Amino acid sequence: MSSRAKVTLAATVVLSAFTIWGVHYLQHKELEDMYQGVLRDDVRRKEKMAQREADLMESRKKQALYESVQTVERQL
Repeated sequence: MSSRAKVTLAATVVLSAFTIWGVHYLQHKELEDMYQGVLRDDVRRKEKMAQREADLMESRKKQALYESVQTVERQL
């Protein structure tokens, strides 16, 4: 085999190995990014639920205050 062929073969092997490694690295990075997105979604969902709970408590306090001031008849 000529030295030119050996250099071409070596360059091809190195380039192929680097390409395969790069693809696996990008797949791993993408998977990690997607997982971080799930974690961010969980945090946002918990914050939203906490805000809704606070709003509900505030509504119940207002309702109790209004009912103590006004006469309320419950209808069935």
